Amino acid sequence: MSATSSVSAEPQRAAAVEFRGVSKSFGANKAVDDVSFRVEPGSVHALLGENGAGKSTTMKILSGLLEPDSGHVEIGGTRKRLKSPKDAHRLGIRTAFQELTLIPDLSVLDNMLIPRAPKSIAATLRRGAVRQQVADHFAKLGIRVDLDAKAQTLDLATRQKIEIGRTLYRKPKILLLDEPTSALTGGDVDWLGEIIAGAKAEGVTVLFISHRMPEVRAFCDRMTILRNGQHVKTDDVAAFTDAQVVELIIGRSIEQTFPEKRKLADNTNNTPVLQAKRLTAGKKLKEVDLSLHAGEILGVAGLQGMGQHDLFTALFGETRVDGGVIEVDGSPVRLASPADALHPSLRIGYVPEERKTDGLFLKLSGMTNATLPVVDRFTKGGLIDADAETAAAKKAFAAVEVDPRATYTDAGAFSGGNQQKIAIAKWLVAESRILLLFDPTRGIDVGTKHQLYELMRAFADAGGAILFHSTEVPELVNLSDRVLTLYEGRVASVVEGDTIDEVSIMHAALGGDSKVEDAARGKAVAV
Repeated sequence: MSATSSVSAEPQRAAAVEFRGVSKSFGANKAVDDVSFRVEPGSVHALLGENGAGKSTTMKILSGLLEPDSGHVEIGGTRKRLKSPKDAHRLGIRTAFQELTLIPDLSVLDNMLIPRAPKSIAATLRRGAVRQQVADHFAKLGIRVDLDAKAQTLDLATRQKIEIGRTLYRKPKILLLDEPTSALTGGDVDWLGEIIAGAKAEGVTVLFISHRMPEVRAFCDRMTILRNGQHVKTDDVAAFTDAQVVELIIGRSIEQTFPEKRKLADNTNNTPVLQAKRLTAGKKLKEVDLSLHAGEILGVAGLQGMGQHDLFTALFGETRVDGGVIEVDGSPVRLASPADALHPSLRIGYVPEERKTDGLFLKLSGMTNATLPVVDRFTKGGLIDADAETAAAKKAFAAVEVDPRATYTDAGAFSGGNQQKIAIAKWLVAESRILLLFDPTRGIDVGTKHQLYELMRAFADAGGAILFHSTEVPELVNLSDRVLTLYEGRVASVVEGDTIDEVSIMHAALGGDSKVEDAARGKAVAV
């Protein structure tokens, strides 16, 4: 017997999570198709893929929200049937979903206690002790929030941090994070990195869905890539280049991520299609001046809460204007509601930050969503001309490359990327000439992002005007003809053409703070 054969191989350690031939279909759509991969104990494991690749379905199966049609899941080497979230919870599996589950009308504290709210007088008397536990937990995590504040009054990033904090409060053994950074910016992403590192140090296994490779490289040990519901590859993060990841995710290479920039047009003597003069609105915006011309993409940068949300909603008639003037084609206009913005003489469209709650009716078809703002255009004698409505929707869906099934399928049945395309198609049906795009690529995969970039450029080249806010600085740099940066509700700078770069934007976004060098290297803040 040889020396080699006399030494027995070390047995492989049981996986924290292992999928074995898992499949799940919804009607004719096979969301997950014979997927097998393993997640090592105590590791941080990334799950990547395009919207609709099967990532969220995989997470929901592991969370007990869905049962597979075939195949099975093993936890710690033992086959488990997860028939409900309670089954997952008993095994120490907890999930922080991208689609926030906080109840808007309840306080932060009450949301933290669900489903363990006091059910007796004695339990109610213990509420003070529990309150202190929650306060201590948040303090440990670095979450600063009023426990009595209603969830609906908080900004998106704070709600996402509470969602993560609530998951950690349950002391998980396996932590599932579904696109947690899509609602976070700048220092909050660094905060999440510290949270993940702390969980890993305590032996928690983390499964992390993200579309952002810098975060995957910073946080994760290994990654699994899915495409069209099938497993493509699993390996150490360091084994992939970014280009390889893109090709594996979308099945092809993207030679150029952003459309080629155009030469900046001279609009000195042209009347802006949209102009704000000393505009004051909402809680943040103070005396802002801006001008947007036909054929232009005007970027708006700013750290979270610097007034960009008030700016966009004021220009769409959602937020009351407290001072200043809004002009369209050189004439003052009064935008008392979105109906005013939709008037045929203005035709302003708005894609909001939260597409699922503010941009779409998820239980209505994609076509109904797309035509609803201008449904009167298809109405004759009190009846809707179904043929005309369908034709308009199909034309818009073809332009944004969304699945034709959107004409009859509920918007909520589509992936996040396709939902965003439907939200944009709505304003193509309305024949908008001014588009207000608020972080339109949030939570969107690299392939769909590229499609949206091309759509934006085509819209501007056809004479449309775009006001564009993004939490990703490279998007502002590469897509915008000019970039306006807000700081504490006021315009801090305007850069244009070749002078647009990340350093200048970040310098203005930070109010000239000395942290700009770190920010430019992507360490401190992303706007």
